[in-house]
Amino acid sequence: MTIATRAASAASAPPLAAFPSDPSDAQTFDIRPLDAALGAEVIGLDLGKPLSADDFQRIHRAHLDYHVVVFRDQRITPDQQVAFSRRFGPLQIHVLHQFQLAGHPEILIVSNVLEDGKPIGLGDAGHFWHSDLSYKEKPSLGSLLHARELPAEGGDTLFANMHTAWDTLPAGLQRRVEGLQAEHTYLARYAELQRRSPWRPNLTAEQIAQVRPVLQPVVRTHPETGRKALFVSEHFTTRIVGIPEDESRDLLAELFAHSVKPAHVYRHQWQPHDLVFWDNRSLLHLAGGTPDHLRRVMYRTTIEGDAPF
Repeated sequence: MTIATRAASAASAPPLAAFPSDPSDAQTFDIRPLDAALGAEVIGLDLGKPLSADDFQRIHRAHLDYHVVVFRDQRITPDQQVAFSRRFGPLQIHVLHQFQLAGHPEILIVSNVLEDGKPIGLGDAGHFWHSDLSYKEKPSLGSLLHARELPAEGGDTLFANMHTAWDTLPAGLQRRVEGLQAEHTYLARYAELQRRSPWRPNLTAEQIAQVRPVLQPVVRTHPETGRKALFVSEHFTTRIVGIPEDESRDLLAELFAHSVKPAHVYRHQWQPHDLVFWDNRSLLHLAGGTPDHLRRVMYRTTIEGDAPF
């Protein structure tokens, strides 16, 4: 099957999580595009209540159209976050099991908080631009991050549109990179991060085995929309295979710089109880940083995607 055929087939596939529609479960809510390079916010929806199939399909469509969906004022429990996330597909368990929420292995705690001198979560998550779990054979479809405790300043998250990055790449560079593959590895900058902070524990042999390097296309096709996107990042992509090392290094640097131009980026300023759902097939993201003396606690679920093509 050709790439074009695969994309067309995926785009016309049956809707995700096609639960029977119950009109009594319908909620009244608005989906409003953000005044930014991407993104939309959902106003008036309560994810703690039953969600009809029709409402779910509206959300699914918005996620594909806008790449980031911000659900405002979601006072949901971890169980409710997990249940909603699972409607999009199986959930992935992060390799750093040390930071799983007790009783909820599907939830990664993202936090800069130390208790008794020990971190309660992954405090330097998102230090470099990346797409979640691009180092897995089946990278993430999307991630959902729920604000549990926010700092008085800082803590923003930046998102860069990789479809726009591809569309605006000079034609000569498009021809040069299309069809190439790159290596992605979780360990690419792990030692560097470990030297900087207390949030990177030594990995066991079993954990290292879970994150063996993989090859991914430099340009991937979105399995649901058929749109092309760049699929390399400064965090996890180490080299382009089949070309000299110096050429690979220079080409990746050029792609990284182009990908995160300001025109491609949306900066999310968190509000209390935001739940942000982004498409890792379409975006890179970056943590804007939080002052060390201010607390930030977030819960993340991650949905398994398809093998990129």
